[in-house]
Amino acid sequence: MPDNAPSSSLDGWVKSPFSGAGLTYDCYEKGAGPGVVLIPEIPGITPEVLGLADHLVGEGFTVVIPSPFGTTGKAESNAYTLGVVARVCVSAEFRAFAVDAKRPITAYLRAVAADLATRTPGRGVGVIGMCFTGGFALATAIEPSVLAPVMSQPSTPLPLSASRRRDPGLSRDELAQVVERTRTDGLCVLGLRFSGDRLAPKERFATLREHLGDAFEVIELDSGSCNSGGFAKTAHSVLTRDLRDTPGHPALEARTRTVTFLRQHLDPTP
Repeated sequence: MPDNAPSSSLDGWVKSPFSGAGLTYDCYEKGAGPGVVLIPEIPGITPEVLGLADHLVGEGFTVVIPSPFGTTGKAESNAYTLGVVARVCVSAEFRAFAVDAKRPITAYLRAVAADLATRTPGRGVGVIGMCFTGGFALATAIEPSVLAPVMSQPSTPLPLSASRRRDPGLSRDELAQVVERTRTDGLCVLGLRFSGDRLAPKERFATLREHLGDAFEVIELDSGSCNSGGFAKTAHSVLTRDLRDTPGHPALEARTRTVTFLRQHLDPTP
């Protein structure tokens, strides 16, 4: 079994600044086909995030990766990650600890998604958030063009108390709008986590299940002792760091399901 997650480089990615909701960040774009906004996990657009992004491009999607934190292309290290965490946790754009919160960054991401939808052939766009940004994908689904939100190991608000563990990662008003879309637009949401992941707590998924019902599809990978995937009990990144490109690997199968989910909801042909 390979020892490392799939990774890639910035080759072929086109960088341009994008402004929306009073914020401006660089965005990286590549590919052709229906659009997917891939929001990086902390510490940023690492080689492993680019590995996922290039896989999506290879599967026939136009991918845009906003870069709201970190140094694009830089490999992860403990010192680098801790530095990024320290910055984002005090940033007003992310409101890392707040419950029942509207986060300014999600308004920006909705603008990115809406713009991508005007330039790509799908019925709408998908949005993938991971780790710190996992819940941001759900908050973008207020935007009508977002048809396939994917929440992978959503960790915001940081689960340091019981109320934060239960918090869905967006405000009551935003969640109500998403719930309404599940009823009127047929919106579906995909959520992924490891069973023992304390950063993406099971209580958060229980809250989302309570509100979204059958519109919330959950993939929970076993990270308990002697699990079949060989995952450590600290396994966290379903689609990047803890994925291995080996047939039958549980995280690889979760990535395959993610691609299928995107195709089902974005394919321009009914």
